[in-house]
Amino acid sequence: MNMRTRLGLVACSLPGLVLVLTMTMTITTPGAAQAAKPKEERRTVTMVLDHTVLNLEHEFVPAAEAMPEDKYGFAPTGGEFKGVRTFAQQIKHVAAVNYELGAALLEQKPPVPDIGDESGPASITSKADILKFLKESFEYVHKAIATINETNFVGTVRSPFGEGSVSRLGLATTVASHGYDHYGQMVEYLRMNGIVPPASRY
Repeated sequence: MNMRTRLGLVACSLPGLVLVLTMTMTITTPGAAQAAKPKEERRTVTMVLDHTVLNLEHEFVPAAEAMPEDKYGFAPTGGEFKGVRTFAQQIKHVAAVNYELGAALLEQKPPVPDIGDESGPASITSKADILKFLKESFEYVHKAIATINETNFVGTVRSPFGEGSVSRLGLATTVASHGYDHYGQMVEYLRMNGIVPPASRY
């Protein structure tokens, strides 16, 4: 029996089901299912790399904002923590390296002076100024990432960390890997002061 004969028998014997069968067939028609499927967005190299920086920024900046200003000088003292950076120094260090990486990608000098030792300007001490320095460093990195594309991402530029050359892709991925390293330390500092990191609150 073909499908038309079967449906005819059902229509004769169970007239109440004809509408249900018709609706079901209409909904599950392959063409209709394909039409409802959302079109996949084509992601470029630039978009993928920029998104990794954005992910870091969306966790790092709120963590920096979460610590009260009177705790910005905090550094652990118990255990093997001798000589570690304070909370403020962690932020300034990441921002300074952001500038270094961005400048290398843009093949120019960092727009902010006094970051040669990766500590950031000594004159920046308040929470508000440190956060401004951090946020502007991310803006600069996004600008640098925007210059990377499918044709140049494996091309090399001068390394900001010594002699030799490194790929643009390598520098771009270093932004997130380096930032998350210090973000992990900042999370520990926050929790030691009774503060749940914003990214862990939901």
